[in-house]
Order: sequence, then C-alpha cells, then structure tokens
Amino acid sequence: MATDASPQYRPVPLPPDFHPDISPSHPPTHDGLHFWQFMIAGSIAGSVEHMAMFPVDTLKTRMQAIGASCSVQPIGVRQALGSILKLEGPSGLYRGIAAMGLGAGPAHAVYFSVYELSKQALSRGDPNNSMAHAASGVVATVTSDAVFTPMDMVKQRLQLKSSPYKGVADCLRRVLMEEGIGAFYASYRTTVVMNAPFTAVHFATYEAAKRGLMEVSPDSTDDERLVVHATAGAAAGGLAAAVTTPLDVVKTQLQVQGVCGCDRFSSSSIGNVIRTIVKKDGYRGLMRGWIPRMLFHAPAAAICWSTYEASKTFFQELNSSYN
Repeated sequence: MATDASPQYRPVPLPPDFHPDISPSHPPTHDGLHFWQFMIAGSIAGSVEHMAMFPVDTLKTRMQAIGASCSVQPIGVRQALGSILKLEGPSGLYRGIAAMGLGAGPAHAVYFSVYELSKQALSRGDPNNSMAHAASGVVATVTSDAVFTPMDMVKQRLQLKSSPYKGVADCLRRVLMEEGIGAFYASYRTTVVMNAPFTAVHFATYEAAKRGLMEVSPDSTDDERLVVHATAGAAAGGLAAAVTTPLDVVKTQLQVQGVCGCDRFSSSSIGNVIRTIVKKDGYRGLMRGWIPRMLFHAPAAAICWSTYEASKTFFQELNSSYN
C-alpha cells in the first residue's frame, strides 16, 4: 500500500485572548467587541440608568437650585418630594425627561467606548491597573461631557418649579435667542472639574470592588455576574457622588441662573460661585442635595454597570455565533 507522502499539518493552538471577528477588515478592540458595540452597550446602559432614576434627579435639582441663590428657604428630601406631589402631581417628577433621553444615549455611547479604548491603551494588558482605569475614566468623561452638557442644562431648567419653558424645543430656542449658545456650556468647565475626580473615583472603585467580589467567590462568578457588577457599581457610584457634591451644586447653580428667581452670576468661575453660595448659605450650602445625589448615583451606577455588562455579554455571544 502506498503511503501518503504529503506533509501532515497540525492546527496551531490559538492564544486564550483570541476573539474571531465577524468582519476581517475591522477587528474587535478587546473583550471580543467592536467599537460600535461598545457604543451601543454604553448608550443602552446610560439611557436605562437615567430614565429609571430621573425622579430622584429632579429632587436633587430642586434642592440644589433653591439651596443657595434663590430667595426660597432650603428644603429637605421629604419636603421637596411632598411639595412636588402635592402641587404638580407625579408628572412633576418627570419634567425634562425628554431632554435626558436625548442627551444620555449619545453621551454614554461616547463615554463607554472612549473608556474601553483608553483602558486598553493605558493598562497594557494589566487588568489590575487601577491608575489606568482612573485615567481612562477621566478621558471618557471629558469627551462625553461635551456631548451631554447642553441637554443637561435644558433638563435642569425644565425640572425647576414653575419652569417658564414649555418643553425641550422651547427651552432650546429661547436660551439660544435670549442668552446665546454660550449658555449651553456655561457649566462645562465645572462639569469637567467635577466629573474628572468623580469618574476617577468611580472607575477605580468599581474595578477594585468587582475584582474583590470575584476573588471572594471565584467558583460562582458566572452565576453571580450581574450581582457582582451591580454591587461594585453601587459602591463606586455612592462614594464618587458624596465626594463631588460641592461641585455638583456649583454646576446646578450655573445651569439654572436667571431662571425662577435664581441669581445670575457675574462670572462662571467655580471660585466665584462657591463664594456666593458660602456667603448666602454657609458651607452647608455646598452639600445641598447630597442625600438625593447619593440615592441617585448608587442605584444608578448599579443599573448602569449591570446593563452595560449584560449588553457586552450579548454582543460577545453574538460575535461567537458567527464563527
């Protein structure tokens, strides 16, 4: 019997981090996902997070707007909620939600995709590099805030009691005509200064908490994946929110200045606004709304991260099914 003299080829084992692509011309970045998939996952996560927690955000805005620059006396969470329900009904808690919907999706698409790309570039293969996670978060928030700030300003003006605007389009038109395009970005510098430390603390805490929770029970990591992401996200969101509340108060004051009796500041500098708040309401004025802010960010981060990771898992399985 003749023997086969042709060379025998054996398959070369692939590295464990190899992820085949649906389209060979556009390889995935990391985690087996494409750039556009990170964007969609982030957009879904951000929209779900902000829509679910919008009533709490309304309470925070009311408390911070009234707390220092307006003539009305400061109020607490229970008073704010009771006043809205009594005078405006449940719908009062959702004024401005359309602006949030228009801004949150695109902003979070940018936020998470830039974060993932920055993390890949800065971590250099080390998944435990907390500094890389924090720096990536800062890069992501500076970029996404440029997208979100105008709609955030519209949202907060619509959330005010007796807001003079009929809706998103009316607010956009009147602010543009009466105050100019600069009004949409009056709080951008403050937002970036606030969100840079917020995001650094948030992402570093999230990655560390997630890693710690997975080490506690490594055998059940797959079964408890969403619980881990939700718990780590809640811890990260709550801590970051508490640390950055004073800057959030400044941001709110800048965004609602001149509306519903609120003072208009001579300068949009952070120092000027802080001095005005402290002069009128003391240092406690800088922590106005910290309770609803934490009540917003802890569950919001849990919702956001668990939704984001679930969306990533969906796309990973989708990509695998094409191979």
